[in-house]
Amino acid sequence: MNIRVECCAGYRGEETPRCFWLGERKIRALEVVDRWLAPACRYFKIIGDDGDLYIIRHDIETWQWELTFYKHL
Repeated sequence: MNIRVECCAGYRGEETPRCFWLGERKIRALEVVDRWLAPACRYFKIIGDDGDLYIIRHDIETWQWELTFYKHL
């Protein structure tokens, strides 16, 4: 599922998600619990302000964001 993401630059200049939209619903990132790199993508494991767990992926080549995992906590 493609999503819209708002980011801020981290201390190394890396873009880190601070909120994202699922349709009209805005979810703020309370905490980025983990992040990792794949050859063409960056992944972020996020706890949202709704208390749920999300993994979102940023395609480095196309600059598209995608929700890849969701778990209600």
